[in-house]
Order: sequence, then structure tokens, then C-alpha cells
Amino acid sequence: MTAAAPPTVPALLEGIRRGDTGFLARAITLMESTREEDRERAASLMEGCLPMQRKSMRVGITGVPGVGKSTFIEALGRLVTGEGKRVAVLAIDPSSSISKGSIMGDKTRMPDLAKNPLAFVRPSPAGENPGGVARHTREAMLLCEAAGFELILIETLGVGQGETAVHGMVDFFLLLQLAGAGDELQGIKRGIMEMADALVINKADGANLPPAEEARQVYQRALQLYPPKENGWRPPALCCSALQQSGMEELWDLIKSYMKTYWDNGYLQARRKEQNSEWFRQSIEAHLTRDFYASKAVRDALDPLMKQVAEERISPFRAAHLLLQAYRQELK
Repeated sequence: MTAAAPPTVPALLEGIRRGDTGFLARAITLMESTREEDRERAASLMEGCLPMQRKSMRVGITGVPGVGKSTFIEALGRLVTGEGKRVAVLAIDPSSSISKGSIMGDKTRMPDLAKNPLAFVRPSPAGENPGGVARHTREAMLLCEAAGFELILIETLGVGQGETAVHGMVDFFLLLQLAGAGDELQGIKRGIMEMADALVINKADGANLPPAEEARQVYQRALQLYPPKENGWRPPALCCSALQQSGMEELWDLIKSYMKTYWDNGYLQARRKEQNSEWFRQSIEAHLTRDFYASKAVRDALDPLMKQVAEERISPFRAAHLLLQAYRQELK
């Protein structure tokens, strides 16, 4: 039996315009495709979505392993969809070294939200992409906005040195932390703390409530040591229990207040323009890298040079120079 032809770009755009999550999922799959023949279709799809962009809230969520990011997101999603708003979750999963696909699958970790007609949950494998995000998270986010989702939540792999990738594509960056996991100050990483727009101590319930409040105070004092952000915002430290849904309304009100204040004064629009410029530069680098490794001259020379480097018969610097020479020669 012959497989059905993939939907055309106009069909995908019409489905996205209607808010059809089936077409949205297929559009994201097209964006994630590594097939050369899909590149032009994907570019046309993104250009077609530009006039369909709608105002949304872009929120990045990160935190240490075990902090309960998926439970937290499901609780926040239930709250927001309860107000009649549409929520999209772009969850970045670790990748299988064999299949390269997602290992954890957030649809199984967010069962209620995955079945909610006002929500869309899309797990994507991180692959070899650094920064706690998948290669095309930004494009997926724009597709979700074109489909009419008012809140876009990006769940990262976890706290790491590359979280700037998430911070560079969202309006509000949320850092989740735990109490009772040792010295709270050990959990403070300068880089991630400087990027956070709010810090939340999750699992603040039962016997863990007093240590959670103590941790909140420690983090709040630490946050006060940093200068205010360029927009004048001073990040607060809060407590919540996603499991018991306590503290979630206060946090949601904080996010809405932040978005209204900095959208009304034009800060977020200016920030999004800067993010688009950075996205452009990153796209150039990605295309150049892909074309470089697709080159026949590079493919032929790479393994022999790798072998020489491993056997210390040539320096990595010299090998890289020779590889670039081969690439440039092919372009002539």
C-alpha cells in the first residue's frame, strides 16, 4: 500500500490557522525534518506563518532534576486552561543514543494536559543540540502562536551551562528549585540566577513547607544582591506546591502582571526584535554547519584526519585548517 502524500504547505497553513493540533503537529515534524527536500517546504511554511502571528506569552521553565517540572507545568496548564486560554507545551526530552528520539515522553508525564482540548503537548528530542532545547524549538513556538495558543511553555532538560538558549527565546524565564537538598546556597549558580525572572521553590507542602519557606528567604536575599534587570525588574522568590495546586495562582498572576507591564511599555516587543536578530545569526551558523558536513570533500577528508588527530600525528588545529581548505577548494 502506498503511503499517503504529506500535506502541502497551503494545507498545513490552513490547518494551523484553524488551530487544528493535528496539522500543527505535522508542521512541527516538517520543521524538525533533516531531509534536504523538506528544507524549502519548511522555509515556506515559516514565511506563511509570519502574517498569522498573534500576541502570546512565552515562558521558559528550567530546574534541577527531580524538581517536578512536568508536574508543575501540568498544574499551571490546568489553571490557565481553566480560564479558557489555550496552552502549548514544548517539552525537551533527553535523546536515545540509538533511535535519536525522546526517551521520557512528556505526554505520559502530563496525562491530563495532553488530553485537554485547550492544550497541546509536544515532546521533542534534544539530540546533540546544546542549551537544553531542541534544534527547532523556536520555530515550533512560532507555529504554536500562529495556531492561536496564548501561553507557550518551554520545558528544558534541566539546569546547565546552555540555558541561555532558552532565555534567548522567551519573555519570562522561571527557575524551579527544591528545599531540603543540602545547603541552599550550593544551588545558586550565578549565570542561571541572573537570567531568572522569578525563582520558585516547588514541593512546598506538608513537612517540607518550613524548609521551603526558609529556602525561599535564602534565595530572596541572594537575588537582592544582584542589580535590577535592564527593564528595572527585580526577580522575586516564591513557594508553591504543584501537587496541591497551592501558590500557583499567585505565580500566574505575577507572570500576567509582568507581561502586561512590559508589553505596554514596549520592552517585550524590543526584546523580541533582538531575539529575532540572534535567531537569524544562529540560523546562518546552523546552515553553514550543515552544508559544510554535507560537502563531499569534507566527508572524504574527515575520517582520515580524525584518525591522524587521535593518533597524535597531526594537531587538531592543523587538521581543522586542512579540512577547511578542502571545503573551500570544492566551492571554487
